Amino acid sequence: MSPLDPAIADRLKRAPDAEGRGLVAAIAQQHDTGEVLMLGWMDDEALHRTLTTGRATYWSRSRQEYWVKGDTSGHVQHVVEVRLDCDGDTVLVRVDQTGAACHTGDRTCFDQGLLSG
Repeated sequence: MSPLDPAIADRLKRAPDAEGRGLVAAIAQQHDTGEVLMLGWMDDEALHRTLTTGRATYWSRSRQEYWVKGDTSGHVQHVVEVRLDCDGDTVLVRVDQTGAACHTGDRTCFDQGLLSG
């Protein structure tokens, strides 16, 4: 069981992944510019670690393990604040990003052009 504060845990609406782990979407945003950097996934433990360490921690659905942004790449996300959306199914992690946020080496994962339709 995660040591996440029960008052926070009770507000979360988790969606199960393929393994049944309850996850919430976590949007990382540059705190001073508002630039949207990336989307990751958190369970209760990842959110607890994020809140208590000041480093963004995510759950990797493909590797089935926790990862702290920047531990491998050096592109660290220092957490400034975390907010929960009105539905309780998404957290906004406002960070001070060092280097690229995207695994491709780009600053943001959202720079592939506009979609039209």
